[in-house]
Amino acid sequence: MPIVTTARLSLREMTDQDLDDMADLLGDEQVMRYYPRPKTRAEAQDWISWNRRLYEEHGFGLWIISLTETGEFVGDCGLTIQQVDGASEVELGYHVRTGCQRRGYATEAAATCRDLARERFGVARLIAITNPANGPSRAVAEKIGLRLEKHARVHGEDRAIYAAQL
Repeated sequence: MPIVTTARLSLREMTDQDLDDMADLLGDEQVMRYYPRPKTRAEAQDWISWNRRLYEEHGFGLWIISLTETGEFVGDCGLTIQQVDGASEVELGYHVRTGCQRRGYATEAAATCRDLARERFGVARLIAITNPANGPSRAVAEKIGLRLEKHARVHGEDRAIYAAQL
């Protein structure tokens, strides 16, 4: 059951049946090049379980992105709760398969999730946490109206925090 559908994309909740796709996505060295390392299959299962808990607790999490027309798996995108400088923040996150990058899918999914954050979940402030070297991720944040606010240590790493009032 889709959470939302756009002209090109459908977003839905993750299930355990998504493990192969998520393990491939999160285990891809290109997709994860701005993370400390790619994730293992077991860590991909933990990722799915974490998002399922988020759905129950908050009504949102990262959702599976697929092409509306074909159902092809594209990646994940959605909203999570993150701690930044001691404050709980709603973060917009996204990962897109290497073969689907540079087609505007991340921007389309992120803009849709930004709108859901405001309209469906009543989020007043949205952030994106990016590796300062990750130009494509920073560009997506900027395209959907988030602006560089500061740098902070998140999970022990220096990160650029993009933010916007919704």
